[in-house]
Amino acid sequence: MKKIQFSPLGEKTFLISFLAGSSLLFLYWITKANFLVIVGFYYVIIAAVVNLLILLYELMEFLGNISEKKSSGNSVLLMLVNIPIVLVYLNLFFSFC
Repeated sequence: MKKIQFSPLGEKTFLISFLAGSSLLFLYWITKANFLVIVGFYYVIIAAVVNLLILLYELMEFLGNISEKKSSGNSVLLMLVNIPIVLVYLNLFFSFC
């Protein structure tokens, strides 16, 4: 079975976004510190912009040279996974607040 290839930029962006967002959410659940709500809000805004820019870059790489850039197409799909994760986390956050 062949391993799925991702571009390093897309894979690292996904992992950093996912781990940072998860850490903030779990820290809030543990501490119930109000400042984490503010930090989390700004994190979501910044992460959305950064992820959108990386997504657009990976999409342009994939569409520019489709034969050699299969990893960019896979990274686009990986970056799109962040959207439902954010929605689930927001739902969890609002249900526990």
